[in-house]
Amino acid sequence: MIGPRWGAAIAVATAVITASPAAQQIFRASADVVVLNVTVSDSRQHLVPGLEQRDFHVFENGVPQEITHFSRDPQPIALSILLDTSASMAPKLKAAQDAAVGFSVRLGPHDVAQVIDFDDRANVVQPFTQDRAALERAIRKTEANGSTALYIAIYVALNDLREIHAKAGDEVRRQAIVLLSDGEDTSSPIDYDQVLDQAKRSGVGVWAINLKSKLDLSAHEYSGSESDLRKISQATGGRAFVVTDPSQLTAVYQRIADELANQYLLAYTPTDKKHDGTWRSVVVKVDRPETDARTKSGYFAPAVPR
Repeated sequence: MIGPRWGAAIAVATAVITASPAAQQIFRASADVVVLNVTVSDSRQHLVPGLEQRDFHVFENGVPQEITHFSRDPQPIALSILLDTSASMAPKLKAAQDAAVGFSVRLGPHDVAQVIDFDDRANVVQPFTQDRAALERAIRKTEANGSTALYIAIYVALNDLREIHAKAGDEVRRQAIVLLSDGEDTSSPIDYDQVLDQAKRSGVGVWAINLKSKLDLSAHEYSGSESDLRKISQATGGRAFVVTDPSQLTAVYQRIADELANQYLLAYTPTDKKHDGTWRSVVVKVDRPETDARTKSGYFAPAVPR
């Protein structure tokens, strides 16, 4: 496995892309607080705003937990924008760039983002910045060539976000990856299981866009297997989208921005105080009919007392 394993990423923040400066009051959390970013949608996949703390119930390993902090207020975000620039993306790259630029301009004044493209390898073409023009230049200069090092690109983004989190101290900043790819990984030096493990340890939400042809989509559905990106997204509280036409990308990026802009922050101190390094499953339920609350599937408890 490349690199050290992440410790327990228990304190994870929430943030929103379209927040006003006055609304972005930074949430601070101690190491023993579990922070959840929760997206609530109805049966038609419409976001559900305006919920109160009393509408939510949190369970860890099936045991009810007391919510100690609740907020609908936006928090700053650290965002990794990942673009597939393998050779197969050549005819679709302009549409992908336009959509990604439209997404990046929605960053708030306290947010930071980086741009990573990946072909044979992952390349950080723009380190974390608040400069929207720099982000656009980085996206626009990407070129299609080579194969697809998808897993290593996610790994690099997770590592960079971990460093941002470490530098922030107790100032918690929402962390997310938004990636676009049109193919399977073909050239990463790490495998899917390693990436999934790191993603679950990091607390970073992953939103993935699969740009597939209709033929590819039919073959995928026939196999009955779930894509790796969908599994990573589900485990981290993000979401995976399948797109068959590049013209749909702008709408999908808009949907992701809307989700980031309408999440709820829930925090609790676990009733299980053991520092045993075990996986703790987390489920959030909402007292509203025909609604679904989406968050990370769990976290790893600390291995040793802090």
